[in-house]
Amino acid sequence: MTAHAETAHGTTKLYVSVWLWLVAMTLIEVFLAYEHVPLKLMLVLLLGLSFIKAALIVSYFMHLRWEKMSLVLTLIPIAVVCLCLMMIFFPDSFRLYELGIR
Repeated sequence: MTAHAETAHGTTKLYVSVWLWLVAMTLIEVFLAYEHVPLKLMLVLLLGLSFIKAALIVSYFMHLRWEKMSLVLTLIPIAVVCLCLMMIFFPDSFRLYELGIR
C-alpha cells in the first residue's frame, strides 16, 4: 500500500480507535437498558447514540468519510427517514405508555 492510499483511507490505528468508540457507545446503551432512567431521556440518549454510531460506521467502515458528497447523500436521507418514523410511531408508543399498557 502506498503512503497516499494509507492517508486517503485511514490507518489501522484509526479503524481500531473508531471500533473502540463503537464498543464504548454500545456498552453505554446496554448500561442504559438496565438503569432506571426516565423513558423520554433514555429514548433520546439511545437514538442519539445510534445516530452517532451509524454515522461512524458509514463514514469510516464504508469509506464515505473521504467521499464528502456520498456521505451527505447518505446521511441526510437516513436522518429524514428516521425522523419521519419517529413522528409516526412515537405518538402511539406514548399513548400506550400513558394508558399503562407495556
